[in-house]
Amino acid sequence: MVWMSWTLPTALFFIGIAVILVGMTTWQLVSPCVERRGFLPLATTRGDRLFIGLLSSAFIHLAFVALTDVNIAVATVLCAFWMIILMRWG
Repeated sequence: MVWMSWTLPTALFFIGIAVILVGMTTWQLVSPCVERRGFLPLATTRGDRLFIGLLSSAFIHLAFVALTDVNIAVATVLCAFWMIILMRWG
């Protein structure tokens, strides 16, 4: 694992993803979900919405880095709100 630069933000990111996956797995075992339609144009499960949210959050962060000089924390807060909206009403 020497090949990767394990900074604190990098470690926290991967720990956060692992915690989310464990939480979603536990939630699925306790309360199995069914597909539903929200504002997304397709029927999705919780896992589908999580994947869509993580993927779109990556693009939001890339856009902030490429197009603005704004602190990346702003993008992180924006993505947190986006994930909440997507998981609840997506």
